[in-house]
Amino acid sequence: MSVRERARKAFHATRALGLPDQEVTPVLEHLLKLFNNNWDLIESEDYRALIDAYFELKENKGEDDRKNVVGDYGESSRLPKRLCLQDPEDQASPTKGSARQILSPEELGKPSVNLQQGATFLNKKDSSSSGCSNSCKKPQQQPVTCDKNRPLHIINDITKGTENVKISLVGEIGNQELPKFTYMRDNIIYQDAYVHISLARVADEDCCSGCSGDCLSVSIPCACAHETGGEFAYTTDGQLRDKFLKACISMKQDPEGHDSVYCQDCPLERLKNEYKPEKCKGHLVRKFIKECWRKCGCNMQCGNRVVQRGITCKLQVFWTREGKGWGVKTLQDLPKGTFVCEYVGEILTNTELFERNLKGSGNEKHTYPVTLDADWGSERVLKDEEALCLDATFCGNVARFINHRCFDANLIDIPVEVETPDRHYYHLALFTTRDVRSSEELTWDYGIDFNDDEHPIKAFKCCCRSAFCRDVKR
Repeated sequence: MSVRERARKAFHATRALGLPDQEVTPVLEHLLKLFNNNWDLIESEDYRALIDAYFELKENKGEDDRKNVVGDYGESSRLPKRLCLQDPEDQASPTKGSARQILSPEELGKPSVNLQQGATFLNKKDSSSSGCSNSCKKPQQQPVTCDKNRPLHIINDITKGTENVKISLVGEIGNQELPKFTYMRDNIIYQDAYVHISLARVADEDCCSGCSGDCLSVSIPCACAHETGGEFAYTTDGQLRDKFLKACISMKQDPEGHDSVYCQDCPLERLKNEYKPEKCKGHLVRKFIKECWRKCGCNMQCGNRVVQRGITCKLQVFWTREGKGWGVKTLQDLPKGTFVCEYVGEILTNTELFERNLKGSGNEKHTYPVTLDADWGSERVLKDEEALCLDATFCGNVARFINHRCFDANLIDIPVEVETPDRHYYHLALFTTRDVRSSEELTWDYGIDFNDDEHPIKAFKCCCRSAFCRDVKR
């Protein structure tokens, strides 16, 4: 096989993971120089040496140093451990030819070779099945070894084509298997949850049937902006307005400084003790985003339809090194206020969730559920089928892998009204709280009270390593 063809295959493999050619090129050139142009070492195990070198450099040096990759590697002692442990006999039989002459992505053009990644979902249930349940589990001591026979687990697209963009997964099979779950883009009712969606329930004054095109392009905000104080939550660039985002962050970080509502008969307290429930501890009055929907006259490219258009960011699921299990990183820079993804799962009643956790097997970990209690105070008494939550254990999207971080996470969850004004059910969207750089792990604060030992969903042991970690018992 020619050197040019081998280079095409290498770029095809890295493109499948969302890695830019211009960043991969210097890494590949240096590895060829180090291995005396032995392509076999680079091509083995689905280009694991190349991918390892790329990601380790990104983690150690940061994005600002990526252009200096050739000079920064220096001697072999500074290479990723796995490359230093190659057997001496593996370094024989170099492929002749100059790497610099053939590694220009522009010259290579579109790859014509279908690279078989050899990765599939694994069905074995695992004790750390997701980012949500894993993020705060006790770290397991792993031996620091670099087994060259251990293959990379690479999945080109965990969404199976359901999202607007591909979301890849990279991890070592020897470290962790993927949990068995069904990827889905939208929330779905499990059984008893009451979610009634109909056009008749959307009042004329709560939609903008007279609009056309993009609602954000007009000088006077339409009726859909009433919920956010007469101005839209989004800017024309598609990010959250800074004032709105700051208010949401303040509520998240200092809930006691904001208004709460109290149920006359709290569903959460009923789960703790059905016969003698305690008084409601309170539910924060959250800020909502109201997006345009079917009865509105604007089109799908309207600036007030951000969440319903789905994921547009380049994301990747990866195996973390801090004992948190699977996590999610961004493969591009994300400005402050950017919509990343929605938290998607099965819509359950709180009773169904409680029963599901009781029936769970000992080897199966549930993701930490999301309680949809942002508007529980609108009614003094809630029926069980109206007290809802989202569970992404068996069905969910990429958000199920996003790890928890106390207080200073780079994502925040914000309720979004789309299909129905009945806020027993709503969408939960995740936005960046600050500028997030490419290759940075994404995290959000689940809002867990680690001191509530009586909560029906037991808290995990936190390993977020934030200076503001609330798990003081760890």
